[in-house]
Amino acid sequence: MFAAGLLAARLLSAQTPKPEPDTIELTDGEKLIGQLEQSNGSSVKFKSDILGELTIDWSKIKELHTSRKFAVLPKNIDLKKNANVSSIPQGTIAETDQKITVTPPPGPAETVPVADANQLIEDTAFLNAVHHNPNFFSDWGGSVTAGASLVEATQESRTFTGAITLLRIVPDEDWLRRRNRTQVDFSFSYGTLEQPATPVQSAESVRTDIYHGDIQRDEYLSNTFFVFGQASFDHNFAQGLNLQQTYAGGLGWSVIKRANETLDVKVGGTYVRQEFVTASADQNLGGSTFEEDFTRGFKRGIKFTEQLIIAPAWTNTNALTAMGSANLTIPVYKRMNFNLGTIDNYLHDPPPFFKKNSFEMTMGLNYTLR
Repeated sequence: MFAAGLLAARLLSAQTPKPEPDTIELTDGEKLIGQLEQSNGSSVKFKSDILGELTIDWSKIKELHTSRKFAVLPKNIDLKKNANVSSIPQGTIAETDQKITVTPPPGPAETVPVADANQLIEDTAFLNAVHHNPNFFSDWGGSVTAGASLVEATQESRTFTGAITLLRIVPDEDWLRRRNRTQVDFSFSYGTLEQPATPVQSAESVRTDIYHGDIQRDEYLSNTFFVFGQASFDHNFAQGLNLQQTYAGGLGWSVIKRANETLDVKVGGTYVRQEFVTASADQNLGGSTFEEDFTRGFKRGIKFTEQLIIAPAWTNTNALTAMGSANLTIPVYKRMNFNLGTIDNYLHDPPPFFKKNSFEMTMGLNYTLR
Protein backbone atom coordinates (compact mmCIF):
# COMPACT_ATOMS: atom_id res chain seq x y z
CA MET A 1 0.00 0.00 0.00
CA PHE A 2 2.90 2.30 0.84
CA ALA A 3 4.49 1.63 -2.56
CA ALA A 4 1.19 2.35 -4.31
CA GLY A 5 0.84 5.65 -2.46
CA LEU A 6 4.41 6.62 -3.32
CA LEU A 7 3.81 5.80 -7.00
CA ALA A 8 0.63 7.90 -7.02
CA ALA A 9 2.49 10.84 -5.49
CA ARG A 10 5.20 10.59 -8.14
CA LEU A 11 2.65 10.43 -10.94
CA LEU A 12 0.85 13.47 -9.54
CA SER A 13 4.14 15.35 -9.28
CA ALA A 14 5.02 14.43 -12.85
CA GLN A 15 1.65 15.68 -14.09
CA THR A 16 2.08 19.06 -12.35
CA PRO A 17 3.87 21.28 -14.85
CA LYS A 18 6.66 23.51 -13.61
CA PRO A 19 6.00 27.23 -14.07
CA GLU A 20 7.73 28.86 -16.98
CA PRO A 21 10.88 30.78 -15.96
CA ASP A 22 10.80 34.55 -15.57
CA THR A 23 13.01 36.60 -17.90
CA ILE A 24 14.76 39.95 -17.73
CA GLU A 25 16.36 41.75 -20.65
CA LEU A 26 18.81 44.45 -19.60
CA THR A 27 19.39 47.71 -21.42
CA ASP A 28 22.77 46.39 -22.65
CA GLY A 29 21.03 43.46 -24.37
CA GLU A 30 21.93 40.76 -21.82
CA LYS A 31 19.10 38.34 -21.02
CA LEU A 32 18.61 36.61 -17.66
CA ILE A 33 16.47 33.54 -17.00
CA GLY A 34 15.31 32.55 -13.53
CA GLN A 35 12.79 33.76 -10.97
CA LEU A 36 11.71 37.22 -9.93
CA GLU A 37 11.72 37.20 -6.12
CA GLN A 38 10.53 40.69 -5.26
CA SER A 39 11.02 44.36 -5.98
CA ASN A 40 11.04 47.66 -4.16
CA GLY A 41 10.68 51.13 -5.63
CA SER A 42 14.24 51.28 -6.92
CA SER A 43 15.46 47.74 -7.69
CA VAL A 44 14.51 44.16 -8.48
CA LYS A 45 15.72 41.03 -6.69
CA PHE A 46 16.10 38.28 -9.28
CA LYS A 47 17.47 34.74 -8.89
CA SER A 48 19.29 33.85 -12.10
CA ASP A 49 19.71 30.18 -13.03
CA ILE A 50 23.39 30.83 -13.78
CA LEU A 51 24.48 33.88 -11.75
CA GLY A 52 22.49 33.29 -8.56
CA GLU A 53 20.70 36.06 -6.65
CA LEU A 54 21.05 39.51 -8.18
CA THR A 55 19.82 42.99 -7.30
CA ILE A 56 19.18 45.06 -10.42
CA ASP A 57 18.15 48.71 -10.64
CA TRP A 58 14.90 49.31 -12.50
CA SER A 59 16.73 51.83 -14.71
CA LYS A 60 18.87 48.99 -16.13
CA ILE A 61 15.90 46.78 -17.07
CA LYS A 62 14.55 46.99 -20.61
CA GLU A 63 11.94 44.22 -20.30
CA LEU A 64 10.71 41.87 -17.58
CA HIS A 65 8.21 39.01 -17.97
CA THR A 66 6.85 36.59 -15.37
CA SER A 67 4.64 33.50 -15.66
CA ARG A 68 3.72 33.64 -11.96
CA LYS A 69 1.32 36.13 -10.41
CA PHE A 70 2.55 39.11 -8.40
CA ALA A 71 0.87 41.84 -6.40
CA VAL A 72 1.93 45.40 -7.27
CA LEU A 73 1.73 47.71 -4.27
CA PRO A 74 1.57 51.42 -5.11
CA LYS A 75 3.54 53.96 -3.13
CA ASN A 76 2.06 55.73 -0.08
CA ILE A 77 -0.44 52.93 0.54
CA ASP A 78 -1.40 52.21 4.17
CA LEU A 79 -2.20 48.50 4.03
CA LYS A 80 -3.50 46.87 7.22
CA LYS A 81 -3.70 43.27 8.33
CA ASN A 82 -6.75 41.43 6.92
CA ALA A 83 -7.46 44.38 4.61
CA ASN A 84 -9.58 44.11 1.46
CA VAL A 85 -6.95 43.79 -1.30
CA SER A 86 -9.28 43.68 -4.29
CA SER A 87 -7.99 47.10 -5.41
CA ILE A 88 -4.36 45.90 -5.46
CA PRO A 89 -3.26 44.89 -9.00
CA GLN A 90 -2.47 41.16 -9.01
CA GLY A 91 -1.47 38.99 -11.95
CA THR A 92 1.39 38.13 -14.29
CA ILE A 93 3.93 40.90 -14.89
CA ALA A 94 5.25 42.39 -18.11
CA GLU A 95 7.45 45.50 -17.88
CA THR A 96 8.61 47.61 -20.82
CA ASP A 97 9.53 51.30 -21.10
CA GLN A 98 9.37 51.69 -17.31
CA LYS A 99 5.72 50.62 -17.24
CA ILE A 100 4.43 47.50 -15.47
CA THR A 101 1.50 45.70 -17.08
CA VAL A 102 -0.38 43.49 -14.61
CA THR A 103 -2.66 40.86 -16.20
CA PRO A 104 -5.02 39.04 -13.81
CA PRO A 105 -6.48 35.72 -15.08
CA PRO A 106 -10.14 36.85 -15.29
CA GLY A 107 -9.92 40.55 -15.92
CA PRO A 108 -8.39 43.27 -18.09
CA ALA A 109 -4.75 44.29 -17.78
CA GLU A 110 -3.73 47.28 -15.67
CA THR A 111 -0.66 49.47 -16.18
CA VAL A 112 1.38 50.91 -13.31
CA PRO A 113 4.41 53.17 -13.91
CA VAL A 114 7.58 51.82 -12.29
CA ALA A 115 7.95 55.16 -10.48
CA ASP A 116 4.59 54.55 -8.75
CA ALA A 117 5.24 50.92 -7.75
CA ASN A 118 6.54 50.51 -4.20
CA GLN A 119 6.68 46.69 -4.01
CA LEU A 120 6.28 43.61 -6.23
CA ILE A 121 5.42 40.58 -4.10
CA GLU A 122 4.67 37.02 -5.21
CA ASP A 123 0.89 36.67 -5.03
CA THR A 124 0.62 33.69 -2.66
CA ALA A 125 3.14 35.21 -0.23
CA PHE A 126 1.24 38.51 -0.43
CA LEU A 127 -2.12 36.96 0.46
CA ASN A 128 -0.63 34.78 3.20
CA ALA A 129 1.03 37.81 4.81
CA VAL A 130 -2.14 39.93 4.71
CA HIS A 131 -4.32 37.24 6.27
CA HIS A 132 -1.79 35.65 8.65
CA ASN A 133 -2.80 35.99 12.35
CA PRO A 134 -0.07 34.43 14.52
CA ASN A 135 -0.53 33.51 18.16
CA PHE A 136 1.76 34.96 20.84
CA PHE A 137 4.15 32.01 20.80
CA SER A 138 4.88 32.11 17.05
CA ASP A 139 6.95 34.36 14.76
CA TRP A 140 9.70 35.02 17.29
CA GLY A 141 13.19 35.79 16.07
CA GLY A 142 16.36 37.06 17.64
CA SER A 143 19.92 36.04 18.38
CA VAL A 144 22.25 34.49 20.96
CA THR A 145 25.76 35.86 21.56
CA ALA A 146 28.56 34.34 23.65
CA GLY A 147 32.20 35.19 24.29
CA ALA A 148 34.95 34.19 26.72
CA SER A 149 38.60 34.80 27.51
CA LEU A 150 40.99 32.85 29.76
CA VAL A 151 44.46 33.87 30.94
CA GLU A 152 46.82 31.64 32.95
CA ALA A 153 50.00 33.49 33.93
CA THR A 154 51.21 35.55 36.87
CA GLN A 155 47.61 36.72 36.89
CA GLU A 156 44.72 34.35 36.29
CA SER A 157 41.81 35.93 34.45
CA ARG A 158 38.48 34.51 33.33
CA THR A 159 35.80 36.54 31.59
CA PHE A 160 32.47 35.37 30.18
CA THR A 161 29.98 37.50 28.25
CA GLY A 162 26.65 36.65 26.69
CA ALA A 163 23.40 38.06 25.41
CA ILE A 164 20.00 36.80 24.30
CA THR A 165 17.61 38.92 22.25
CA LEU A 166 14.10 37.80 21.32
CA LEU A 167 12.07 39.94 18.92
CA ARG A 168 8.54 39.57 17.58
CA ILE A 169 7.09 42.07 15.09
CA VAL A 170 3.47 41.71 13.93
CA PRO A 171 3.35 41.83 10.99
CA ASP A 172 7.03 41.61 10.10
CA GLU A 173 6.57 42.69 6.47
CA ASP A 174 7.72 46.27 5.81
CA TRP A 175 4.83 46.95 3.44
CA LEU A 176 2.10 46.19 6.01
CA ARG A 177 1.09 48.55 8.78
CA ARG A 178 2.78 47.38 11.96
CA ARG A 179 0.46 46.38 14.81
CA ASN A 180 2.86 45.65 17.67
CA ARG A 181 6.43 44.81 18.55
CA THR A 182 7.69 42.83 21.56
CA GLN A 183 11.35 42.57 22.56
CA VAL A 184 13.04 40.67 25.40
CA ASP A 185 16.75 41.17 26.17
CA PHE A 186 19.17 39.66 28.62
CA SER A 187 22.93 40.26 28.79
CA PHE A 188 25.70 39.60 31.26
CA SER A 189 29.41 40.06 31.80
CA TYR A 190 31.10 38.08 34.54
CA GLY A 191 34.82 37.87 35.22
CA THR A 192 37.46 37.29 37.87
CA LEU A 193 41.06 38.44 38.09
CA GLU A 194 43.31 36.70 40.59
CA GLN A 195 46.99 37.13 41.38
CA PRO A 196 48.43 34.31 43.47
CA ALA A 197 50.86 35.12 46.27
CA THR A 198 54.13 36.70 45.17
CA PRO A 199 57.21 37.67 47.20
CA VAL A 200 55.74 41.11 47.74
CA GLN A 201 51.99 40.52 47.48
CA SER A 202 49.41 38.12 48.87
CA ALA A 203 46.65 36.61 46.76
CA GLU A 204 44.11 39.12 45.46
CA SER A 205 40.82 38.73 43.60
CA VAL A 206 38.84 41.26 41.59
CA ARG A 207 35.36 40.52 40.27
CA THR A 208 33.32 41.88 37.38
CA ASP A 209 29.60 41.27 37.70
CA ILE A 210 27.15 43.06 35.34
CA TYR A 211 23.65 41.88 34.39
CA HIS A 212 20.88 43.52 32.39
CA GLY A 213 17.39 42.36 31.46
CA ASP A 214 14.43 44.15 29.89
CA ILE A 215 11.12 43.60 28.18
CA GLN A 216 9.46 46.13 25.86
CA ARG A 217 6.10 46.28 24.13
CA ASP A 218 5.06 48.75 21.41
CA GLU A 219 1.47 49.14 20.21
CA TYR A 220 1.18 51.08 16.94
CA LEU A 221 -1.48 53.76 16.62
CA SER A 222 -0.60 54.46 12.98
CA ASN A 223 2.10 53.47 10.52
CA THR A 224 4.70 55.55 12.40
CA PHE A 225 3.40 56.43 15.89
CA PHE A 226 3.07 54.04 18.82
CA VAL A 227 2.69 53.83 22.59
CA PHE A 228 5.20 51.80 24.57
CA GLY A 229 5.71 50.19 27.93
CA GLN A 230 8.93 48.69 29.23
CA ALA A 231 10.58 47.29 32.34
CA SER A 232 14.31 46.83 32.87
CA PHE A 233 16.45 45.36 35.64
CA ASP A 234 20.16 46.08 36.15
CA HIS A 235 22.86 44.80 38.49
CA ASN A 236 26.31 46.35 38.23
CA PHE A 237 28.87 45.39 40.87
CA ALA A 238 31.38 47.79 39.25
CA GLN A 239 29.17 50.75 40.22
CA GLY A 240 27.99 49.48 43.58
CA LEU A 241 24.50 48.86 42.18
CA ASN A 242 22.79 45.79 43.63
CA LEU A 243 19.57 46.26 41.66
CA GLN A 244 17.97 49.01 39.60
CA GLN A 245 14.35 48.53 38.57
CA THR A 246 13.06 50.87 35.86
CA TYR A 247 9.46 51.03 34.63
CA ALA A 248 8.65 53.38 31.76
CA GLY A 249 5.86 54.24 29.34
CA GLY A 250 5.11 56.88 26.76
CA LEU A 251 4.96 57.70 23.06
CA GLY A 252 7.23 56.64 20.20
CA TRP A 253 7.80 57.62 16.58
CA SER A 254 9.29 55.47 13.82
CA VAL A 255 11.20 58.21 12.02
CA ILE A 256 12.71 55.77 9.49
CA LYS A 257 11.21 52.37 8.66
CA ARG A 258 12.89 50.77 5.67
CA ALA A 259 14.01 47.23 4.91
CA ASN A 260 17.68 48.03 5.63
CA GLU A 261 17.37 50.99 8.00
CA THR A 262 15.19 51.94 10.99
CA LEU A 263 15.20 54.81 13.48
CA ASP A 264 12.81 55.04 16.45
CA VAL A 265 12.62 57.76 19.09
CA LYS A 266 10.72 57.48 22.38
CA VAL A 267 9.69 59.95 25.09
CA GLY A 268 7.99 58.97 28.32
CA GLY A 269 7.86 58.91 32.09
CA THR A 270 9.73 56.59 34.45
CA TYR A 271 9.71 55.17 37.95
CA VAL A 272 13.11 53.95 39.16
CA ARG A 273 14.01 52.00 42.30
CA GLN A 274 17.76 51.90 43.06
CA GLU A 275 19.35 49.62 45.65
CA PHE A 276 23.08 50.02 46.31
CA VAL A 277 25.72 48.18 48.33
CA THR A 278 25.46 51.14 50.69
CA ALA A 279 21.87 50.95 51.91
CA SER A 280 21.74 54.62 52.82
CA ALA A 281 22.10 55.47 49.11
CA ASP A 282 18.92 53.58 48.12
CA GLN A 283 16.25 55.78 46.51
CA ASN A 284 12.99 55.91 44.58
CA LEU A 285 12.95 58.24 41.57
CA GLY A 286 10.34 59.71 39.28
CA GLY A 287 11.50 61.16 36.00
CA SER A 288 11.53 60.98 32.21
CA THR A 289 13.12 58.84 29.54
CA PHE A 290 14.43 59.87 26.14
CA GLU A 291 15.48 57.03 23.84
CA GLU A 292 16.61 56.49 20.27
CA ASP A 293 17.16 53.13 18.52
CA PHE A 294 18.93 52.87 15.17
CA THR A 295 19.66 49.88 12.91
CA ARG A 296 21.33 49.80 9.50
CA GLY A 297 21.96 46.89 7.17
CA PHE A 298 24.90 46.86 4.79
CA LYS A 299 26.08 44.65 1.95
CA ARG A 300 26.96 41.01 2.63
CA GLY A 301 24.58 40.86 5.58
CA ILE A 302 26.59 43.19 7.86
CA LYS A 303 24.34 44.88 10.43
CA PHE A 304 24.91 47.83 12.79
CA THR A 305 22.67 48.60 15.78
CA GLU A 306 22.87 51.51 18.20
CA GLN A 307 20.82 52.61 21.21
CA LEU A 308 20.96 55.63 23.52
CA ILE A 309 18.78 56.13 26.62
CA ILE A 310 18.92 59.22 28.85
CA ALA A 311 16.73 59.19 31.97
CA PRO A 312 16.80 62.37 34.10
CA ALA A 313 15.11 62.15 37.51
CA TRP A 314 12.93 65.07 38.56
CA THR A 315 12.52 64.03 42.21
CA ASN A 316 16.34 64.16 42.57
CA THR A 317 17.96 66.08 39.75
CA ASN A 318 21.38 64.73 40.72
CA ALA A 319 20.32 61.14 39.96
CA LEU A 320 20.52 61.12 36.14
CA THR A 321 21.11 57.72 34.51
CA ALA A 322 22.04 56.92 30.91
CA MET A 323 22.99 53.95 28.74
CA GLY A 324 24.53 53.74 25.30
CA SER A 325 25.32 50.67 23.23
CA ALA A 326 26.52 49.82 19.74
CA ASN A 327 26.90 46.46 17.99
CA LEU A 328 28.36 45.37 14.67
CA THR A 329 27.36 41.92 13.41
CA ILE A 330 29.33 40.34 10.55
CA PRO A 331 28.15 37.06 8.95
CA VAL A 332 30.65 34.19 9.13
CA TYR A 333 28.80 31.04 8.04
CA LYS A 334 25.07 30.60 7.50
CA ARG A 335 23.44 31.84 10.74
CA MET A 336 26.73 32.18 12.60
CA ASN A 337 28.13 35.71 12.92
CA PHE A 338 30.98 37.61 14.53
CA ASN A 339 29.78 40.26 16.99
CA LEU A 340 31.65 43.33 18.22
CA GLY A 341 29.85 45.46 20.79
CA THR A 342 30.21 48.24 23.36
CA ILE A 343 28.02 49.18 26.33
CA ASP A 344 28.38 52.29 28.50
CA ASN A 345 26.32 52.62 31.69
CA TYR A 346 26.27 55.97 33.51
CA LEU A 347 25.13 56.78 37.06
CA HIS A 348 25.53 60.42 38.01
CA ASP A 349 25.48 59.73 41.77
CA PRO A 350 26.99 56.31 42.56
CA PRO A 351 28.02 55.46 46.14
CA PRO A 352 31.38 56.84 47.38
CA PHE A 353 34.51 55.31 45.81
CA PHE A 354 32.62 54.04 42.73
CA LYS A 355 33.04 55.60 39.28
CA LYS A 356 30.12 57.09 37.39
CA ASN A 357 30.90 55.24 34.15
CA SER A 358 30.98 51.51 33.47
CA PHE A 359 32.29 50.76 29.96
CA GLU A 360 32.40 47.32 28.34
CA MET A 361 33.72 46.17 24.98
CA THR A 362 32.82 42.64 23.96
CA MET A 363 33.64 40.27 21.12
CA GLY A 364 32.04 36.90 20.49
CA LEU A 365 30.11 34.60 18.23
CA ASN A 366 26.48 35.36 17.45
CA TYR A 367 23.83 32.91 16.25
CA THR A 368 20.71 34.22 14.52
CA LEU A 369 17.56 32.37 15.59
CA ARG A 370 15.39 33.30 12.60
